Amino acid sequence: MKDPTKAEALAAERMQLLAPLLADGLDPAKAREMKAKICEQTGLSERTLRRYMASYRNEGFTGLKPKGKGRQPSDEAIPADVLEQAILLRREVPGRSVAQLIQILEWEGRIAPGQIKRSTLQERLTARGYSSRHLRMYAESGVAARRFQQRHRNQLWQSDLKYGPYLPLGEGGMMKQVFLVVFIDDATRFIVHGEFVPVMDQRLVESAFRQAIQKYGVPEAVYFDNGKQYRNQGMTRTCSKLGTRLLYTKPYSPEAKGKVERFNQVVDSFLSEVALEKPKTLQRLNERFEVWLSECYQHKPHSALADKRSPETAFRSDPKALRFMDPDTLTDAFLHSEKRKVDKSGCISFMNRKYEVGLGVMGCTVEVVYDPADTTELTIEYEGRAPWRVREMVVGERAGTRPALPEHLGASLTDTSRLLEAAETRHQRRKEREAPAVTYRRVQREDDDV
Repeated sequence: MKDPTKAEALAAERMQLLAPLLADGLDPAKAREMKAKICEQTGLSERTLRRYMASYRNEGFTGLKPKGKGRQPSDEAIPADVLEQAILLRREVPGRSVAQLIQILEWEGRIAPGQIKRSTLQERLTARGYSSRHLRMYAESGVAARRFQQRHRNQLWQSDLKYGPYLPLGEGGMMKQVFLVVFIDDATRFIVHGEFVPVMDQRLVESAFRQAIQKYGVPEAVYFDNGKQYRNQGMTRTCSKLGTRLLYTKPYSPEAKGKVERFNQVVDSFLSEVALEKPKTLQRLNERFEVWLSECYQHKPHSALADKRSPETAFRSDPKALRFMDPDTLTDAFLHSEKRKVDKSGCISFMNRKYEVGLGVMGCTVEVVYDPADTTELTIEYEGRAPWRVREMVVGERAGTRPALPEHLGASLTDTSRLLEAAETRHQRRKEREAPAVTYRRVQREDDDV
């Protein structure tokens, strides 16, 4: 391939396909399952996938770049009049495939069967700006994507989750995939926080967001995609308490948050390097990522910044003041709340643990307010009572005593049963309604007299 940029991009795509299959100690059955899934999603054959694997093992990342065919394509491979007819056919119906264009040209007798290859015609159409991708750009609704950049730090943060390598984190050393959560400053491209986490979980994303704020202050706005880890009630509540505008991209438009997406591509080089070391723990992976992030990105000149400054220099030299929050206010902003019903022992179950909230609210539904980062202590709210704090229950040797029944709930003394009295009155009324209208004894006596 003549264009090195395209070759690099294609090699990076192939690397992403192979990344899950390169995990150390991957179970053969799981590997077969993953290969079948990749082939189904991409349309590649298993033979092609094996060829990519062999090229990567022999030559590394370079082996994934497309190989030249040993000759330069000739401009005379397709006659000019035939190419013009192909363009006209594409313009008539932009959805026509290259194979359909060739078929029509053959049926019309303009070319002989097999005279033109699909790849050759595709290359000529792309060079003239008539590829299906070019035409889709103009056919799609909405505005064209434009580059934008904030003027100062902390005016806007972007965030995203990226699939990471497989680590032996499961039971019995089973390989499990981890994920990278990252927050990037829009104006300076500075990574305010990034770490690998074991699962795609809302709480872990919020934890990363919280750590970024503790280190570099509160952003004026954040820009997220529509994943459930970002678009939820907890994130809305947090940003509202922080005074941060919460913005979401349009569905199916990853280009909208292109800065964090571009950084994810840069991370691919780290994944290629760390795959050689094969870290066994999440802690070790994050340690290596922190070093790589500092030396290979944060302090490295960035082509998109003025004077090609590094993200670290751009962020530190920005004159805009950082806005920090006191610990209590920040903790309150990240609190969550859920409802729980108190059992007959005055306890609630929360995150697989027992908390004793008091016998005075047994059988009631209470509001549990908690900090996802620390659930050793919870705050219980119940209507009519001041909030109180509870800790995880410690099972002792003796059981607690059940409280006395409140006076207003006790039985009232009486000498009669209102149920039986009401039943008797109802019974008398029923008997009166059912009294016979005719006395057959009198009728029979009259017949005897006759």
